[in-house]
Amino acid sequence: MRVQDIIAVKRDGGVLEEEQIRYFIAGYTDGSIPDYQAAALAMAIMIRGMEPEELSVWTDAMLHSGSVVDTSSIPGIKVDKHSTGGVGDKISICLAPAVAACGVPVPMISGRGLGHTGGTLDKLESIPGFSVDQPVERFCELVLEHGLALIGQTEDLAPADRKLYALRDVTATVPSVPLISSSIMSKKLAEGMDALVLDVKVGAGAFMKTEAQARELAETLVDIGSRAGKQVTALLTRMDEPLGEAVGNANEIVEAVDVLQGRGPEDVTELTYALGAEMLLLGGKAGSAEEAREILHEAISSGRALETLQGLVAAQGGDAEALVDHGRLPRAAHSLHVGAPAAGVVHAIDAAEVGIAGMLLGAGRRVATDRVDHAVGVTVRRHVGDEVREGEPLVTLSYNQEKGLTEAVGRILGAYVIGSGEVEQGPLVIDVVRGEPR
Repeated sequence: MRVQDIIAVKRDGGVLEEEQIRYFIAGYTDGSIPDYQAAALAMAIMIRGMEPEELSVWTDAMLHSGSVVDTSSIPGIKVDKHSTGGVGDKISICLAPAVAACGVPVPMISGRGLGHTGGTLDKLESIPGFSVDQPVERFCELVLEHGLALIGQTEDLAPADRKLYALRDVTATVPSVPLISSSIMSKKLAEGMDALVLDVKVGAGAFMKTEAQARELAETLVDIGSRAGKQVTALLTRMDEPLGEAVGNANEIVEAVDVLQGRGPEDVTELTYALGAEMLLLGGKAGSAEEAREILHEAISSGRALETLQGLVAAQGGDAEALVDHGRLPRAAHSLHVGAPAAGVVHAIDAAEVGIAGMLLGAGRRVATDRVDHAVGVTVRRHVGDEVREGEPLVTLSYNQEKGLTEAVGRILGAYVIGSGEVEQGPLVIDVVRGEPR
């Protein structure tokens, strides 16, 4: 089989056969197919797309390019959650223990941040001693013992995805819906979950800027899961402005704990409940969304959800006391308020620009090899719809070095649109897409 013939099929708008797809993925994974041919096929897929059955086979080939976690020893319906990435998105850190405290096992393999979006692993690593690098055997043990695990992708899980992900980043093929969806689903299917809830972000701070783009991605993800025999639900959620008040790493840990103590920001709390309710429904622990929310509320208000997180943090080598004694978390040496240039009402906040401001301070990465400063970040003081007087703080920047500070201030000022009159905001959850196993 010649690789150039496979590329030509997709270049000309054809549909790849299963044998061709499996040959290509196996060859690219073992190194016998070079990057330049993989880049050509990725661009052809970016331009021509993939048919649903074709994409299902592509995802399955990526999934089986390495090991698949056997979670059969873990009783119950294993339910995971995945977000397509946003600014201030610390939901996994409060959601996973809340759902686990309700009796649904949550085997969660998360990722790192890149560009303006944050990563769950980076946030978790701001807890002193916390290790996201756990072998598969320990991953299953953690879920058995604590009801959840929060780890990074291991070397032998979907290695084809790891190679393709890096290639897409440097070949302008990141926005491809087939490549995005197969990347997400190959990793999620490899971790041994039974059901999945997806948080597909929409707006300025998301990869999908329009509702139509987000809906296409959501429907594609759900279809792949359904074809793999899994229960998958996708929520389309608004990401025009940052989620919550904290953007960074250690400060997002604090805000996630606030949710588990019943005092988190309204939007972070609501999204935790919305996603959690879907997870409980798929996990068979509730018969309706209303019942699921009541169960979640009890787990949080009783303190069981926070205790679950503390137990997991200790089991993964972290300082569990830091979750309630925030002085044990990394703290920036300096802070600066960025004042409003004029009085009025906040009409819009470009979440991506806020995320970039945090990255410039060291909270994120320009490239994958950059080191993250867990102490620094942004605290959002004014949200869309809030009134503000001239000079009042829009955000507070926490920083350790002045490098990047001036540009970060400029990004914040450019992110805020201040005008007059009331502002109408859309719902946090725009729509829900549900699938059935096939």
